[in-house]
Formats: sequence, C-alpha cells, structure tokens
Amino acid sequence: MSGHEANEPLGQTVLAGLLRGTLRIFLKRRNRAGRPIEDQRRWLEKLTRIALVPGSVKFSPGRVGAVPGEWVDTKNPGSTGRTILYLHGGAYCVGSPRTHRALTGNLGIRCAARVIVADYRLAPEQPFPAAIEDAIAAYRGLLESGVAANDIVIAGDSAGGGLTLATAARLRDLGVPLPSHLVVFSPWADLTAGAPGTESPAEAMLNRDWLDECAAFYAGETRRDDPGVSPVYADLGGLPPTLVQVGSDELILTDSLRVTERIEACGGRVRLSVFARRWHVFQLHAGVLADADRALDEVAAFLGPRR
Repeated sequence: MSGHEANEPLGQTVLAGLLRGTLRIFLKRRNRAGRPIEDQRRWLEKLTRIALVPGSVKFSPGRVGAVPGEWVDTKNPGSTGRTILYLHGGAYCVGSPRTHRALTGNLGIRCAARVIVADYRLAPEQPFPAAIEDAIAAYRGLLESGVAANDIVIAGDSAGGGLTLATAARLRDLGVPLPSHLVVFSPWADLTAGAPGTESPAEAMLNRDWLDECAAFYAGETRRDDPGVSPVYADLGGLPPTLVQVGSDELILTDSLRVTERIEACGGRVRLSVFARRWHVFQLHAGVLADADRALDEVAAFLGPRR
C-alpha cells in the first residue's frame, strides 16, 4: 500500500475546498433515496457539462460487441497502442460516457491510450446481470475486432470499479484471455452495506441511503452478497495486476481496503494507493486538481510500456 499526503500549495488547498463544497451542494444533497432516477440522471448530465474536458481529445459515438459507447481518441503521437475499456460509475443507476469525459479524456492522454467507454444498461430498468453482460460483450467485441488481450486494460470508477472486478472474474471463469491490467478508482465492491463505511463527515459525494436504494435497484432478485453483485465476496485469484486508488475521506473506503486484502489473500498482484483528504473519485477533477493528475500519472506508470 502507498499513501499520498496532500501537502499541496495553498492554492491547491483552497481549490480542493471549493471543489468539495461544490460537490456537497450540487451532488451530495441531491443524490437522496426517493428522488426519481430520471431526475438524478438529467441533473448529473447537466452538472458534468461544466467539467474541464481536455480540448485535444475527440469523443465520438461507437459500438463494440453490440454495446453502445463512446470512443475517446487523443492526439498523442506517442500512443502505446493500448486500449482501455472504461466502465463509468454512478451506482449502477446514473452516469454515462458523457458524464465522465473529464476523467476518460485525461486518462487517455496520460496513458497514451485509446479509450472506449461502455454505455452499459442501468438499473432499475435493467438490473443485474445486465451491466456485467454488457461489459463482457464489450470486452469480447474488442478481442473480435483484433485487439489483443495484452493490449487491453479494464478500468472503472465507483460502481464501474466494482463492475471491473466482477467482469474480470467472470472472464477468468469463462476461459477468455484476460486483459493486461485492471485499474479501479474508489470501487463500490460491497452492496450489502454489511461492512461499515468510514462515515467521514468530509465525504463530498455519497449518502448511505442513496447507495442502499441503488444497491436494491441493481441487485433486483439477486442476493446482494452474490459475487457478481458484490465482488468483494468473489474469488479474486488469477486476475491481472490491479491498481486500486481511493481517497481517505470516502464513505466506502473500506471497500478498497477489503478488495486489496481479498486479492492478496488469493495470491494476486495488487497495489493500493490512498490519497489523503481526498473524496470519492477525485480523479474526475484531472486537469484542475493536482492530486487527480498525480493519480492518473500513477496509472500510466503502473501500466508501463505495452508488452
């Protein structure tokens, strides 16, 4: 495990405070149980339009393995030839490729990679296993298009982080060639709410009641401790090298800690990085927040040159 202390210049401290406060006012206070999911989706789409998206990136609609999505192409002359299959967060109920452009655009630039963001089906309209079926179909689609498994990375944040782990475990069980690496930002890996969250007053985005409602929507008729729903209960042995990044102020910090312990217990290779005084999926602020840039630089270093 590595720790990242937030010993930043005063300007970054002020900026971090402003970002945290903005999230609390415009996101955390609105993501409450009982609010119509369609309203939540529309609000998130509107809110993320103000995010700083890198101008050197081209976003275009695409389809891979019959799954709709969005291609993220950079103008990086040093491209590694690597493709990142990105699974966005949003508690399996909200979010889309558009809401995560600031993250996926900067991720593609930092890693000199092409990114495909899967627009997987969301709950409650399409509960488990729809999302994992789409993730597997997208991955198979990349293979069928001629992209080698060693040239693919699966990455995701929050629910997409949990989905990344569940997808990789399912691919392993199916005997499908696995990607070279997994990268998960603040993975939501336990939907049972059985493990205590940090309940940090500094949490800027998440509410326990909202997570619980979304977990019920996603699980549907399936038990929440099913390994496909909550990969912290899965056999995580035999997975590709995995990077887990999380902020110290997160409600679901324990999910990242338990996932790391689980992978280690199964004999896998995993690196855990905890960023001090950072909130859920702070990497969304890449290009603005220095720690977010450092986090994506760490991803690039973790992936290394293409094998």
